[in-house]
Amino acid sequence: MEPVFEFPLSLDKHGPQTLARRLHQQLRAAIVEQRLAAGTPLPSTRRVAQAYGVARNTVIAAYDLLMAEGFIVTRPGAAAEVADLAQWRQMAPRTRTRTRTRTRPAPPPAIDWRKAQSSEKPIGSAATAASARGFHLGLPDHRWFAADVWRRLLLHSSSFALPDAFGYPSAAGRPLLRAAIARWVAYTRAVVCTEQDVVVTSGAQQAFDLLARVLVAPGHTKVAIEDPGYPPLRAALLAAGAQLLPAPVDEYGLIVDTLPADVRIVCVTPSHQFPTGVAMSLARRQALLDFARRTGAVIIEDDYDGEFRYGSDPLDALQTLDREARVIYVGTFSKIMFPSLRVGYVVAPPWLIGALAAAKQCADNGGNVALQEALARFILDGHLAKHTRAMRKRYASRRDALLGVVERELGEWLIAVPPSAGIHLYARYRDRRQAKRIATLAAHHAAGAQPAGDFLLDRQTTFDSGIAFGFGYIDEAEIEGSIGRFASALRGSYASAD
Repeated sequence: MEPVFEFPLSLDKHGPQTLARRLHQQLRAAIVEQRLAAGTPLPSTRRVAQAYGVARNTVIAAYDLLMAEGFIVTRPGAAAEVADLAQWRQMAPRTRTRTRTRTRPAPPPAIDWRKAQSSEKPIGSAATAASARGFHLGLPDHRWFAADVWRRLLLHSSSFALPDAFGYPSAAGRPLLRAAIARWVAYTRAVVCTEQDVVVTSGAQQAFDLLARVLVAPGHTKVAIEDPGYPPLRAALLAAGAQLLPAPVDEYGLIVDTLPADVRIVCVTPSHQFPTGVAMSLARRQALLDFARRTGAVIIEDDYDGEFRYGSDPLDALQTLDREARVIYVGTFSKIMFPSLRVGYVVAPPWLIGALAAAKQCADNGGNVALQEALARFILDGHLAKHTRAMRKRYASRRDALLGVVERELGEWLIAVPPSAGIHLYARYRDRRQAKRIATLAAHHAAGAQPAGDFLLDRQTTFDSGIAFGFGYIDEAEIEGSIGRFASALRGSYASAD
């Protein structure tokens, strides 16, 4: 008969102790060490006796001892179960067998993940999206999303009608979705590619992780990143062992002239710099491409919310301007749909696509087929374009409202930088000496707004910092009210200081 416990029991009938006592001690040790968790029902005494070839009275005696000591509890008409005794759990290390043999300590992780983990404040959160609106960064408004259409597409793609539904998917992603993404980026950002150039990822964060794996030689590769910049990107690079070099930004984007010649990777957000919101000028884009050509560097272009554009025609993506196959384009559906979708993509040059697909296969071997099929149909049937057009109008209205009220109510302390794209606005401090006071009051009266200092790699920088206000998940009336209260608090603070 099969054993009834998922751990071995030694019930030698010729030992110095009685069988009941040996069974009791081994079961007690299993409870203390949590091999039998609290609430686990114990098998019947008859079943244990039959499984281990002992008398039923022996098992009853062992159970009685455990119950007397409080390790198990019984209820009328129910099986005995393991009691929840925290004090016995604390004794677990003392009950385990100890040996006198010398052992080598386990090797530490290859990378100090505590350093790789972003120490900055989180950008958005699941709780925020579900429970409260505000100026949180990176959170789109889901209230007008075509949930009924999405639900129907998901149900259809999950019906196992797909011919390859039961097989392993392509590591680079479902071909239909890769083709849909190629069409989408050509339509929205003039990025020229085919489905063979696309690798589907689990959000932009996995894209950064995969790129760091295949491009970074630990301890040697120097990577220039915008400062301030996007902390999760820094975390992926640090985890891969990159040497990070902060690159300053100004009103024209990343300052190319500050890049050392031995930099091998340059990470930029040219369409809508994070968090300052500026668009990289055409001259800077050309200068960066020239730098990459001269030095042999590659460029990672993070176009995280470039689909939402306002005003004049957008500048071409770096990938569109690239003639040397040095730009790697990263996009995501988190901002145009919703973050929990966890689908992003990389448009990579031919020399990189094979290594990137191999790294993806090591990570998750292709992802969710049903989800990718539904998203492909959502794009190809025109639903995503319709949703993006509608939300661009809503976000433009919020952008204008936020820009107006910041200039009107906060102009004494902040200089608003009108964003040409995206779903957040940046405002610079007029007097950096007042930065701490302004940021403290913003935390109380403009929930979710974050100072640029949260995103700096070099905390000693002389960067003319400010505050970023997200407007993806807040209505115009709420914008007016929150900024008005913020301004009143600032006036009161300065009045009391005088």
